[in-house]
Amino acid sequence: MNKHTQYRAEVAGTGMYVPVKILSNSDLEKTLDTSDEWIRTRTGICERRIAADDESSSTLATRAGSQALDSAGVAPEEVDLIIVCTSTPDILFPATACFVQKDMGAVNAAAYDISAVCSGFVFGLSVAEQYLKSGRYRHVLVIGSETNSRIVDWTDRSTCILFGDGAGAMLLKRGEGDGAGLLSTHIYSDGEKSGLITVPGGIGRTGISHEAIDAGEYFIKMSGSATFKVAVKRMAEVSREALEFNGLTHDDVDLVVPHQANRRIIDAVTQNLGMPPEKVFMNIEKYGNTSAASIPIAVHEARIEGRIAPGDLTLLSVVGAGLTWGAALIRW
Repeated sequence: MNKHTQYRAEVAGTGMYVPVKILSNSDLEKTLDTSDEWIRTRTGICERRIAADDESSSTLATRAGSQALDSAGVAPEEVDLIIVCTSTPDILFPATACFVQKDMGAVNAAAYDISAVCSGFVFGLSVAEQYLKSGRYRHVLVIGSETNSRIVDWTDRSTCILFGDGAGAMLLKRGEGDGAGLLSTHIYSDGEKSGLITVPGGIGRTGISHEAIDAGEYFIKMSGSATFKVAVKRMAEVSREALEFNGLTHDDVDLVVPHQANRRIIDAVTQNLGMPPEKVFMNIEKYGNTSAASIPIAVHEARIEGRIAPGDLTLLSVVGAGLTWGAALIRW
């Protein structure tokens, strides 16, 4: 490794996996005071996937990660680092990434988790970018994987209609010189807004108690209207920052792949950026909000559908609990 060589992070492969079980809006009508029309109008969601009893964030991640390696023609033994971005780890510790490393047979890879909730995947890309640009590693596998169905209150209409399970993965490889790759990542946090989206039940702060469990404190709580406003503002801001940082404008972007949280948020952000609908990728109707898995699932589907081609410029943009937000630009 020549210390003077200019390295970059290239996308070598992508993958995804979603559980087989589909939970439709019509299914939710049977247990909630809601309707298919009400959900679709407010969120754009028609159905979501639900993990089977023998599935978890690690098993979903393993399948998505293996597909990414297969698409890149890279063996598990060649992976130097696995980063799993999740807010629904299999257990408190060890890291879910360690289970993935074992199950994939990536015997030479270090493995750890990142917790930035919906923003996790973009945060993971920012970490992978540094390892690859420094020349430290050749292959870094970044996976967003969530089993949100395990932490939603299925009696809470305001939250349970939104979330689904799934995993998406991207294998990044070290490249040299100028050309295709990850142009830049931009990440931010604002702990002052940590109460907007949260699972408030304590672990290290208070310990786990029966009272907290009975009170539903280990389920997702969200302030919907306040979250909407800040999500649109922050996603638009950071998207503009990414473009300006690279001397580009919205006209240079071939496809925007935003976090699939809510169709109204996506529409508001892309309109704010001046992006026409044909330049925006959405699959929220099929999967709902899969948190950290949202963007990598969407990127993989966009590639499969021919919406991303060599030479294209793709903008990723996200906001999540924390509050966290970020953007990334990829030249394919």
